[in-house]
Amino acid sequence: MGLNPRVSGRVAARAQHSPAAGIVQRFSPFFALGEISGGPLLVASLIALVAVNSPWGGAFEAIWDGVLRFSYADLEIGMSLAEWINDGLMPLFFLIIGTEVKREFVKGSLSSLKTVVLPLAGAIGGLVIPIACFLAINFGQSTSHGWGIVAAMDTAFSLAIVGVFGTRLPVTVRGILLGFAAIDDVFGLLVIAFAYTPTFHPWYLGVAAGAFAAILGLQRLRWVSSPPYVVLGILVWIGVLGSGVHPTIAGVAVGLLLPTTSRLSERRFVERVQRPIDKVKEAAIAASEAGDASEADAHRLQAQRGLGYIHEMAAATDEAASRLIRVLTPWVSYAVLPLFALSNIRVRFATELLADAWQAPLAAGIIVGLAIGKPAGFLFFTWLAVRLRFAVLPEGMTWTAMAGIGGVAGIGFTLSFFIAELAFSNQVQSEVAGLAVFSASLLAAFAGFGLFSLAARKEV
Repeated sequence: MGLNPRVSGRVAARAQHSPAAGIVQRFSPFFALGEISGGPLLVASLIALVAVNSPWGGAFEAIWDGVLRFSYADLEIGMSLAEWINDGLMPLFFLIIGTEVKREFVKGSLSSLKTVVLPLAGAIGGLVIPIACFLAINFGQSTSHGWGIVAAMDTAFSLAIVGVFGTRLPVTVRGILLGFAAIDDVFGLLVIAFAYTPTFHPWYLGVAAGAFAAILGLQRLRWVSSPPYVVLGILVWIGVLGSGVHPTIAGVAVGLLLPTTSRLSERRFVERVQRPIDKVKEAAIAASEAGDASEADAHRLQAQRGLGYIHEMAAATDEAASRLIRVLTPWVSYAVLPLFALSNIRVRFATELLADAWQAPLAAGIIVGLAIGKPAGFLFFTWLAVRLRFAVLPEGMTWTAMAGIGGVAGIGFTLSFFIAELAFSNQVQSEVAGLAVFSASLLAAFAGFGLFSLAARKEV
């Protein structure tokens, strides 16, 4: 999470002679375009909190609860605007998550057994311990069904906090956090798929499976054009939605299919375009020296054909996964996630609700599970893995920095709010859960920031 190196260098230079630029430098990781960033989500969350707790809170919620219908002949589908965002737009976020998970396992920080054990141990601890804490507090209660709320972290906010420290943290912090987040996201998605699927219609899932298989078939045929993949991806979404499984799983499933290698290596690209480049040059010179307009046009057409060939060869050097992430990330960061926050965050700070939350096992379970259980589980299981020699702490990595990763792991936010919506139909329980997620995420963010600050001082 952060700016590209050249832009980062420019911002750092400006910070030397401009206090305002220094402030921008500190907060730029929250608004980076290259990856899922937490800044727009944070701004939208604050707007939602203010709006919900204002005198116009009812009207604000009514906007998102209004039903939007689409019909064709006898077929009609109608959902609230919030449901359209959750079911129709959020799969794009999970499409990126699925793609990032695949990249981490194929060529990233989880690509070998040596590198996967440490974040895997942390992810197991970060799943088992918080759920155990939640269930221990909510044992025998009707709210025990909400155990999935403490199962997943918010990758965008956690990476943004790491990005604030720039190069002052050990270089391996981001890699371990990414690996942990990838596995943790998989666990969270499995929780959504298997624990919060109320109904199941296998025929629709058959449609999704057929479209999924068709995508695999096109890949085997090395089909390049995008429209068939887009249509089949929409069919996967329709099938998963109709089956009763939450459609975010469709996004993950399609993301896992995207190739993480390019169709053409840089070396092969150079070999294939050298002669066409020469021909384009020859055609351009011939066009400029042509005796009449028709001859010049003929040479220009020849040059354009060569440029089209070179363009296609250049596109073949770009892996599909990277291209999709590059195209979708700004839309997801600046539209999908903010819309999700505006439509789903309904945390009220009413006196009665605060009193209910103070005494509710549900709130206590979420706060303890996320703010204490998640960091403790991550830190203890990674320490145990190193102690038993199943894993090795990377060179330069400190346990203070590891504790910082554990701290930000307790930021539930996006996925926790999402699972809370799925877990509780009761409005009071849903509001208590939302208030607890907000409080726990805030505590975890401050704890993680503080621990990373200590780790950064030790690095200096």
